[in-house]
Amino acid sequence: MKRFNLLTGALTIALISLSPSPVVAQCTASGTPASCSLPGSVAMTAGRVIRLQMTATSTTLTAPTPADFDAGFNSTSGPTLTVSSNSSWSLYVRSSAPLWSATNTAGGAPARTDKPVGDLRWSTDAGGPFVALTTTDANLLSGAATASDSRTLYFETAYSWALDTPGDYGLTLVVSLTAP
Repeated sequence: MKRFNLLTGALTIALISLSPSPVVAQCTASGTPASCSLPGSVAMTAGRVIRLQMTATSTTLTAPTPADFDAGFNSTSGPTLTVSSNSSWSLYVRSSAPLWSATNTAGGAPARTDKPVGDLRWSTDAGGPFVALTTTDANLLSGAATASDSRTLYFETAYSWALDTPGDYGLTLVVSLTAP
């Protein structure tokens, strides 16, 4: 009958686990001066990186005057949007709801609860053309990789003497940046 020595078995296991890992590269130099160099490499993966900055998350639209009601609209400068991206990108805008929210401010003249989102128009140029806002993403801008592409968003608000009663009105806009 063979006997197994537990101590010898443990020592063998310890010696196996202490053996050095295989050498992948080595260099030896001697003499004066001595120099030794080995080639090496590094690797990385850079994914898409995008950033959207806005100068303000809220814009107070210009209150309408009698001249604005006569003209049917007035204009307001909105926030400046700045895109940074290491690949091509697209910037979109939409409303989160089809109607403006409306809060009464004058007795006997309730705020208009059916003011359509299209009464707010947008452009990236102060002189237009202006596009009616919808609840579907509309392309504001597109571009190639850039450290900084800044544009101001401009608004035109439509007004009607017969429809736009006194009140506090609001819309929630959604500005989205994507990199395909």
